[in-house]
Formats: sequence, C-alpha cells, structure tokens
Amino acid sequence: MSVRAPELDPLLQDFLRHLQVERRLSPRTVDAYQRQLNELAHGLWPERPSAWPQLAAAQLRQAIAGAHRGGLAPKSLAQRLSAVRSLYRFLRRRGVVDGANPAAGLKPPKGERRLPGVLDTDTITRLLEIPDDEPLATRDRAILELFYSSGLRLSELAALSWIDVDLSEGSVRVLGKGSKTRIVPVGSKAIAALQALRNQDLHGDPQQPLFRSRGGRLGVRAIQLRLRHWARKQGLWQRVHPHLLRHSFASHMLESSGDLRAVQELLGHADIATTQVYTHLDFQHLAQVYDGAHPRAKRKGPGPRE
Repeated sequence: MSVRAPELDPLLQDFLRHLQVERRLSPRTVDAYQRQLNELAHGLWPERPSAWPQLAAAQLRQAIAGAHRGGLAPKSLAQRLSAVRSLYRFLRRRGVVDGANPAAGLKPPKGERRLPGVLDTDTITRLLEIPDDEPLATRDRAILELFYSSGLRLSELAALSWIDVDLSEGSVRVLGKGSKTRIVPVGSKAIAALQALRNQDLHGDPQQPLFRSRGGRLGVRAIQLRLRHWARKQGLWQRVHPHLLRHSFASHMLESSGDLRAVQELLGHADIATTQVYTHLDFQHLAQVYDGAHPRAKRKGPGPRE
C-alpha cells in the first residue's frame, strides 16, 4: 500500500494557492475547499495517489451517492461538487485537462430548506439598549448597532478600520466575499454608537482597527463571545450570533420596503436567489393585509352570494 497525503497533492496545492493568492478567498473558505477535496480523494483513491485529471463523471456520481448514503448532508455534498467544478475549471486553464468537467450537470440531493432565524424588533431593541457606558460596553454597543444597522457579515465587521467609516456621510466601506467592495449606509443609532467609540479612542489613527482588544484587532471569535455575553446579560433566551443580526436586518428591511434588489445590494449577495431566502414574511400578517386591502378577499364567512 502506497502512502498518500492529500495535503501534498501538487495539483491540489496549486489550486489552493490560486484560491488564496489570485482569487483572494478567505482562509476559512480555502480550508473548506481543501477539506472537501481531501475527503473526496480519500474515498476515490484510498490506497494510491490522487488522479484528478482521470476522474470521470460516473465515478464522481458514485462517490457523491456513497457519501450521501453515509450521512453527509446535502449542503456538504453541494459544497463538494462546487469544489470539484472549481478545481476542474482551474485545471482546464492550466492545460492539465481538456475534457468535460466531471461535476458538470451533477446535482446534490435536495435537503430540507431551513429558514434563517430572526429576532423581532422588540427583541432587537432590548438587545441593543445596553445601559452601561464603560469603555468595553461602548465598544460592544457599537458592534451590535453596526451589525444590525448595516447587515454586515462577521468577517466584514472584524476587518474594518476607522478609515473605512465615514460618520459624517453615514456610510461604511466593506470588503466582502470575492474581495468585492461595497458602500453601505449606517443608521443614526449606529453612527451615535460609533461616535461614542471614536470619542474614547485615544489613537486617532485612521488605519487603526475599528474594534480592538488589548492585543490589537478584535477577532471573530471574540466578537461572537461578546454578542453571546450581551444576549445573556439583556435576558434573551435565544442564541444570539452575528448572522442572526444579519438575518434580522435583511428580513426587517424587506418587510418595510419589499425591495429585494436593494436588500441584495446591501447584503453583498452576488445572486439574488441567495437574498430570496429572506422573503419568508409571516403568512398571518400577509393574510391580514390581504384581507384588509383586496376588495374580493374577505374570506372569513361565506358572505352574501353575488
């Protein structure tokens, strides 16, 4: 039995460097690609070196089906197929393969669609009204307000520096997925929270991180823990995390405006289909609006016959 370490697979390593250096994907995303492709390689070639250029569609289909039978979730299977498609596009550009992409046309099994959780506006207000004015609370209030005000991803918020924020304009410049920059508005409450943070910032250097700890830039894990801390302190039973505030922002914006395209731009979604998951407005509310507004929608009771 020959020893094979997928981590040392030269083709895979070239592809991962391409993702990191040329496409400038986040380390977390690159790790996800590596994990999915390594696991697939272990299943396809358990006792010999990887043979990516020779992978056939039928072979890949069997591997995906086997992983599904083994309990791998549809979402993970979709990520695995996406990783293979990206790898083969890379190999084609490098001249390593010239045949069809083995993942083209393959679709993962459909999984149960889980809608993102949302906090109602009263709960959001309760979470954000932090009474303490100590420096740590001032920083954390600004974090919470900015999350909900602008619908930022955790990685986007953690990467911000003061130079990215324009308090007079009420906007923040965000580096999103795929290194795409977007400008998003910041609400008045978040501006006030950021101004309070600015007032206690003694450095005055626009290159300084927006949110800092004693060791420098506040990391993503520390931000998650601070949100959890304030949720407990404010008496919330839900598990509060950054994406929950982003979901709440998107849902509340759609409920108020109904403008899916605008929310897509604010969230930085490349595909509007990703944004459509937030259109799960409460049906009872919609039914009440419908009954109250549509001239032929009085559905309660038979009413007089026409």
